[in-house]
Amino acid sequence: MYEHDLLIIGAGLAGLRAAVEGVRGGADVAVVTKVHPVRSHSNAAQGGINAPLTDRGDDWESHALDTIKGSDYLADQDAVEIMSREAGEAVIELEHMGVIFSRDDEGRLGTRRFGGQKVARTFFVGAITGSALLHVLYEQAIKYGLRVYEEWFVTSLIEEDGVVRGAVALDLRTGELHTIRAKAVIIAAGGAGRVFEPSTNAIICTGDGLALAWRAGAPMMDMEMVQYHPTTLARTGILMSEAARGEGAYLLNKQGDRFMETYAPEYLELASRDVVSRSEQTEINEGRGIDGNVLLDLRHLGRSFIEERLGYLQEVAVEFLGMDLANDPVPIRPGMHYIMGGIKTDVNGRTEAPGLYAAGECANVSVHGANRLGANSLLDTVVFGRRAARHALEYIKSVNGTSRDESQLEADKARLQALLDRPQGIRSAALRREMAEAMTEGIGVFRDQASMERAETAVRRARDQFANVSVQDKGKTFNMDLMFALELDYVIDCAEAICAGALARKESRGAHYRTDITQRDDENWLKHTLVYKTDEGLRVDTSPVAITKWEPVKRVY
Repeated sequence: MYEHDLLIIGAGLAGLRAAVEGVRGGADVAVVTKVHPVRSHSNAAQGGINAPLTDRGDDWESHALDTIKGSDYLADQDAVEIMSREAGEAVIELEHMGVIFSRDDEGRLGTRRFGGQKVARTFFVGAITGSALLHVLYEQAIKYGLRVYEEWFVTSLIEEDGVVRGAVALDLRTGELHTIRAKAVIIAAGGAGRVFEPSTNAIICTGDGLALAWRAGAPMMDMEMVQYHPTTLARTGILMSEAARGEGAYLLNKQGDRFMETYAPEYLELASRDVVSRSEQTEINEGRGIDGNVLLDLRHLGRSFIEERLGYLQEVAVEFLGMDLANDPVPIRPGMHYIMGGIKTDVNGRTEAPGLYAAGECANVSVHGANRLGANSLLDTVVFGRRAARHALEYIKSVNGTSRDESQLEADKARLQALLDRPQGIRSAALRREMAEAMTEGIGVFRDQASMERAETAVRRARDQFANVSVQDKGKTFNMDLMFALELDYVIDCAEAICAGALARKESRGAHYRTDITQRDDENWLKHTLVYKTDEGLRVDTSPVAITKWEPVKRVY
């Protein structure tokens, strides 16, 4: 049994930023993570982090409006205002911690322009921004002596009288289950990309944190809002950063036409991600693609520029397709990339489950709404990771002691042993892939009632078949077969919530584009979907969108 003031589940940017804030505030903080911290999926973020700095002639209101417009007016404007106001301070703080941001010829922090924004306000480290930020925050964690339960997998939250008081976790090295007690818990466990196949997300992105909070009574909000990134590399699904288009790359169809001139004549390749993805998919569907792809063309940028500013993308293109970006346009297509929905929180990270907070991609404070702007994800993690920790520090002052209840530990021991004892049956990987491919087909760039119902049927089938999933490895040490089975349970939870939200929303808005209902409906659907997990099954509700000063208007790029 282990005991701390504050337990953080997840060691990506949101988790480590929260942890650093908690330690600075004098709390006994611990982080539990199923992978080494710098292997967290924040490591994969490429293009940059947004911040409107006044000394650049920018202002927070401009960034806020771009974000709200990008969200198709589904973002909560009070939350967006907070993020935009705190963005500059957050980025400068990271630079002071040691992030070596790229600089311009005058030695100032360099910027590039990202989609859905007229201003170049994206600060970056080449095309490895997430990795750079993550390593620096991990260095901070080491400096502060942060306790990290590394390669531990959380199986349940501990609840006492309806209040979250810690977690049960599996030490993957020993195969032993332990309780980690805490006065408050922050979930920062990342997204749920592996609900879909293919995805730009790492294999670890299985929605663990979303499912844990959902089972504890916190609703998932706007889960139907699934972002398809416009540029994933053909045959691999590897992300080709928006930085390429931010630096001036073109999108071409098989005729060599720069087709975004038709779909977004003002913003072109730097329209919002949902608009660009739909434009690409339309070109492909109407026969102007090449083997199910369109082309990303950087040739006009020149070899030296590509290698200096986009070197990682050059490495990927050469290694996986044998193509040189300086000589060849590369085939790309939309690919599942990010969950805009997540655990419903307020602007301080509080969920509807007492004692439980959330931050990062697993959370939905509602700054992304129906479509996230590129480079707002890293900003979200550091701003709201910090805010969640600050509020949790105040909350734990009112908590007397930690739980002594061992019932959840015993229940999890029995659950895991039952999985291990199950006779040979379905393999978790095969079941996940079957369901994930059905999710991509049914809840993709385009969707309709019939396709979403087919996806829901596949998810229900997966839930039924999960009872027959078996674990062949019966060992204790790093039993990844057992962990994959447990992750699949979380994946199915997330898929159920996505389907419920998608079927409930009777309009097209942002990433949720229905071919059978093509218009946005502000009169009836300017609101969030909420999906609750109850003993009687799923319950879908709605809540209003917070409007402060920007009334919804037609969204044109």
